[in-house]
Amino acid sequence: MNFPALLAAILIMLFITAWPGVLTTAKGTADHRAAALLFWAMSARFVSGVGFTPRAAAWRLLFSAPAWLAGIALAAALLLRH
Repeated sequence: MNFPALLAAILIMLFITAWPGVLTTAKGTADHRAAALLFWAMSARFVSGVGFTPRAAAWRLLFSAPAWLAGIALAAALLLRH
């Protein structure tokens, strides 16, 4: 198990659960792109946090640490645009 990755996933999950309004636009509608990116980042951390390593290279890339950072950065960029 990778406890720092698992902790990051849990923190993202708690953040989204506690403050769902962060994932809305200035008009009050849901920002689906930002939500999808944050959920992707959360999933990537859960996959590595529980110690699972995908066999296929494409899946390993989608659930890697750089993918997690990209998901967080892109979601932040989208949310800061509002």
